[in-house]
Formats: sequence, C-alpha cells, structure tokens
Amino acid sequence: MTRSSSLSFRTCLSSAAVLFFAGGAALAWGPDITRKPQNPVPGSPEAAPRFKPLPPPALNFYGTPGLLDTPSSEMLPDGTYAVSYSWFGGTSRYNITFQALPWLSASFRYNGIRNLNLFGFSTYYDRGFDVRARLWREGKYLPEVTMGLQDFAGTGVYAAEYFVATKRFQTPALTRRGSPGQLKISAGLGWGRLGSSGAIGNIGGVRPSFVGGGTGGDLSYDQWFRGDFAPFGGIEWQPNERLSLKAEYSTDAYRTETQISDVFERKSALNFGAEYQYSDRTRLGAYYLYGSEFGFSAQFQLNPKQPLTPMVVPAAQPIVPRSHWARSAADWSQHWAASTRQTTVFRDQAAEALKKDGLILEAITFSGTEAELRYRNPRYQSDMQAVGRVARIMSATLPASVETFRITPVRNGIGLSTVTLRRSDLEAQEFAAESRAGIMAVSAITAAQPLAENAVFSDELYPAFSSNFAPYTKPSYFDPARPFRLDFGLDLTGSYAPAPGWLIGGALRQRLAGNVSSTRTSNSVLPHVRTDISEYAQYGTTLENLYVMRHWKPGRNLYARATAGIFETMFGGVSGELLWKPVNSPLALGVEANYVIQRDYDQRLAFRDYKTFTGHASLYYELGNNYQLQLDAGRYLAGDYGGTFSLDRVFNNGWMVGAFFTLTNVSAADFGEGSFDKGFRFRIPLAWMLGTPNRRGFGLTIRPTQRDGGQRVAVPGRLYGGIREAHRARLSDQSVRFWE
Repeated sequence: MTRSSSLSFRTCLSSAAVLFFAGGAALAWGPDITRKPQNPVPGSPEAAPRFKPLPPPALNFYGTPGLLDTPSSEMLPDGTYAVSYSWFGGTSRYNITFQALPWLSASFRYNGIRNLNLFGFSTYYDRGFDVRARLWREGKYLPEVTMGLQDFAGTGVYAAEYFVATKRFQTPALTRRGSPGQLKISAGLGWGRLGSSGAIGNIGGVRPSFVGGGTGGDLSYDQWFRGDFAPFGGIEWQPNERLSLKAEYSTDAYRTETQISDVFERKSALNFGAEYQYSDRTRLGAYYLYGSEFGFSAQFQLNPKQPLTPMVVPAAQPIVPRSHWARSAADWSQHWAASTRQTTVFRDQAAEALKKDGLILEAITFSGTEAELRYRNPRYQSDMQAVGRVARIMSATLPASVETFRITPVRNGIGLSTVTLRRSDLEAQEFAAESRAGIMAVSAITAAQPLAENAVFSDELYPAFSSNFAPYTKPSYFDPARPFRLDFGLDLTGSYAPAPGWLIGGALRQRLAGNVSSTRTSNSVLPHVRTDISEYAQYGTTLENLYVMRHWKPGRNLYARATAGIFETMFGGVSGELLWKPVNSPLALGVEANYVIQRDYDQRLAFRDYKTFTGHASLYYELGNNYQLQLDAGRYLAGDYGGTFSLDRVFNNGWMVGAFFTLTNVSAADFGEGSFDKGFRFRIPLAWMLGTPNRRGFGLTIRPTQRDGGQRVAVPGRLYGGIREAHRARLSDQSVRFWE
C-alpha cells in the first residue's frame, strides 16, 4: 500500500496555517489574551462578566484525553477542536480531535515512523481515525468510564480498543493561600496495541498482527476487543492550574518498532512526564518513555464558544419610542405614502443608515402603515443580528404611521425569508427583562413574497462590479516522498452583477513558487478526475474559473440556480439545481444535474476529451443542536454511482466541523488506497479570531486519501447553505443576537 495521498481543499489556504494559526496566536499572546470590548451592547454576552474557563483535560500522544501513551476517560468541553503534535523514539504524530457531543469525540491522526524500513519505505507514513464514547459520568464514589476505538478504520498500525476509568481527588494546596491541587487516577483494560504487553487474558483467540499493505480504509470490526487484553493505568497530579506531573504503566509492547524493526529500544513499561499550561489554549510537555526515549508534545485546544478575541460591535441604533417625538396629528399622517418625492427621501435615509451599519438596501416598499425592507448582509455572521439592526434603523428613519415592519434578507437577488414585527412591540421589548424570548414571541418568520410592483429599488446597486486581489496557498499532503507540499501565489477575482439574481464571475491565479508539481503520478484505474493534481500544478498563470450564474424562485418554497462556464481547476460545463425548502421546515430536498468537460492541464480555455454527466438528489435535515444531516445519491465524476452521508455541526458564530463518507459501485481494489472516499471538514470564521463583524472565514476538507471514486464537481453558488442561514431554525437559534 502506498503511504500517502493529497489533501483536498475547499479553499486555497495552507493547512499548516489553518491548523496552527489560532494555537500559535494563543502561544504568542501568552496567558492573558482577553480584551474588553468597547461599548458593549446591553443584554449582550459582552456586557456580562467574563469568567475564566477551567483548564481542559490534557491530551496524550494520540491527541485524545489521557496520560502519555495511554488514555483516560475524560472528555474535552463540548465543541472543542484540538490540534496536537507529539514526538518520541522516531515517531511523530499530528492529531486533530473534535468533541462532537458532550459524551462523544472523534480524532484524525497522521503519523510517521522513522527508520521503520518496512513495506518499501524508510519512514512509514500512515493515517488513522479514533472514536471515544463516555459510558457514564463520574459520581461521588464511582469513576467516569469511557470506551474507545483507536485506529479503527485503516491499516491498523495503532489499532487498539479499551475501557478506561478515571477518578479525581482534591489535594491540599501547596501554599497557605494557594488553590487546591488535583489528583487523577486512571485504569483500564486494553486490546490490540494496548494488550500487547503484560496480558492477563484472551478473548476470541489470536488477533491478526499488523503487516501493512492492502488498500486500508475498511472497518476492522471483526478484530475489535479480540485477542489478548492487559491492564494499563497511571496518575496525573496537578499541584496548581499550570503544572501537571504524569506517570503511567503502558501495555503497548511496540512489537513492530522494537522486534520486527529497530526504531527504538523498549526497556521499561513505565513512562513519566511533566506538562505546563502556557495559556488557556496552549499546553507544552516533556517526557521520558519506555526507559530509553525522550519526547515532547504541543497541544492547542480551541473552543468555538470561546473566541480568540471578544467581539467588538459598534453600538446599534437606539430605539426612540414614537411617544417621545410624534406628539401631533401631523406626525402620524399617512399622506407621505402617496408622494414619490417623500418615499424617495425615506428610502435614501434608510439606505444611508444601513450603509453605516455595513448593510446594503436592496429595495423598500411603503404603505401608510407598513413597510417592507429588503437588504443584503455582507457584514454580520448572524442573520438575526442583521435583522435586529435593520429593525432599529427602520424605527429611526421611517414615519410614525408605519407600524408593521417586514424585514427580508436577500442573497443572490432572492428574498430568503421575511421577519414581521410591530413597531410598538419593538419599542416595548428593547429593555424588557426577557427581551430575547419576548421579541421571538411577537415576531413572525414566513416565506418571502414576490417583490411588490411599487417597490423602490436602491439606485446604487445595478449594474455592480467588484474585485479583490489576495494571496493564496494550495498544499498537497501525504506523498510518501514528501508528506507536505505547498504552492503559493496571488489571486485576482472579479464579479459583475447586471441585474438581481445574475452574476458573472471569474478568477485569475498567478503561482509564484511551490512544489506541488512534484507530487506522485496517479496510479488510478478509474478516469483521473481528481488524482492528476501534479499535472494541473505545472503552470504559472491560470484561469481559476469564469462563469455566468443566475438564481431565482420559480415557485413557492422553490429556489433555482443555473450556471455555465468554467467552474473550478479541473472542470467546466453547465449546471442546474432546484431546491425545495420551506422557511419553517427542517427538511429540504434538492436535485442537481451537471454536464461537465475536463479542463486542459494549462487551465486556460481548452478542454480535454473526457466528458461526463453527473448529478445528485439530495436530502437535507436540521437535527437540532446545530447539527445538519445531508444525504446525496447519484452519479459521480468518474461515472460511478452511489451515495454520500454528511454530518456537520454548524455553530451560531459560524464555526463548522463535519465528516462525510461516500460509497459507490467501485470496488475497494479499483478505488485504491483508502477503499472508499471519506474525510472531515471545518470552517473557522474570521470574526471569531479578529473580534470584528465579518462574514468571511477559511476552511478545508481533509481526505486521508484523495482518489477518483466518489468525487463531485465544485460548482459556485450552490443553493442550500446560503438559503438555510436565513430560515426559521437558524434565526431562532441566533435570537439572542437580535439586540446586539
């Protein structure tokens, strides 16, 4: 089996920068990186006292809560995204762990074993997945207990299963005024790697040993909790909140590294270490392992619920009740609604106020007592926060006779939903004790209606041209000759919107330097729809995309998209999509059809001979607690048929972490390394890092192995993600943002 693959990106940002930027920032800024916001909004989280969170559990060498080379039963805080690196005895491990639920976590690991000299490689590289589930919490007398599967889908070089229990005890303070310390005792039973030394029993006979080769990627469920099992355990003493001392008894014999090969010498089963919590997010450790080796680790733990920089939002437009300024009958007159000049004045006032708040007026419709304002939100991550800002601006700029506000967010020329509320309720709720629940109780969220014929458009929108000039990075991972490669350069992007719903977009790319062009040549027996990455990386100046796109609503609860042109680096063609998504329903159904042609390697205007039809039917469902399920079934780029299962957790502040797998009619042998397509993805919003309102972010999709089976074309402007952001479920989840 070839021990590497490329890393597929949804954006052109370096994986190294993405994974370690936030942790590195925490390291550089030191222990205290909080910053008080200026002008906090009443009722917002920024206005409340800020409490320092407790240090999360430390990670072991596999990137999961534990001691050194063995696990503990602890769980990270819900939603934590942890990145760690560990090294000892010629073995390096890069780990990513996500706490998907309070009781469930998953990890991805990329490791290298230097001087293994097996399977045709001096340094053996491998990828693995772990999953852990807590069985019960710690009680007054009972310990916390967790079950884990280590390296359960792959070649199984580190395959192990275990049950582990951890109990915590308070210890006396070291000084008279110091805070109490903590002692953690962990003990468990392990199989596989964790049952290879000091076994006390056997279940199911002899367990197959790791021999390498094969395609990998399959679940080895027939080996789980099979073979010899052995007890392991250890202690961790934290005399204060910064320092921890660890000792463990490890039952990993490291047979492959010490008996089959000669990576290091295992003289003892005892390991010792010391760790220092440098900041709230950064932990460093040094260790002595197996009686012969020194090691170290660096751990960075990020929680979407705890931003790097507290959000600083300009003060919102205050609501002044009409009773304070509309005192005469003339102030309540509705005659203005019949005057074009007057409505134009009110439109311009609203547009100017929106512009100061980072929002864009699309159109406004007036009657004597009602107004509908349609707007774009290029600034706020939360659509509900934008709705609240628009409501305040309408209250400040519209005549006193307007009692009903209809607020409609617009994206790509389409009205996504309408939030309807009464102005008098807005005036009464701003400083109410339960203003969040109160405003939701008096608001209605409905489908956006067709634009009224008497709507007054902004005179600054169409036609519209925009451009951007920015650096890009494009890495390639897991090549056995060089696990990390990187190209970097500059992107020039531009777009032209001639009318609502229409967009012409394109991007030119100039590669300045890099070595992705040296990536290994594809050995795929399928059509090379994704594995010819080295061929596409040979050229300096390329046309990244160039397309015409239209969005529209063909009927009630229906959204449509049509796109033609060059979609991405490798494919162009024509694409159509239809989505059914009621504004108040968690369910959505979609269908997409594409006829695509593979682009020439130089990425200009020429195409290769490969043409194919690809398309999918999709089901989307919002599961609650910010979880989003997606099922796709159809035909993929290599002509294979099958389906993709995706599960994403999308936090209210824009963080997204998810995983997916695809099964098609391509056999594991024809698919090649990895057996089937799978991976995980994440997106980090810039606002979470910078502390200023911003809808932009960066993210990536990591595939342990990039192959040709189960691949989809990347078409700009797909419908579902942008539409659901302004529907009831998301607006309700973000209701607290209305007053910010």
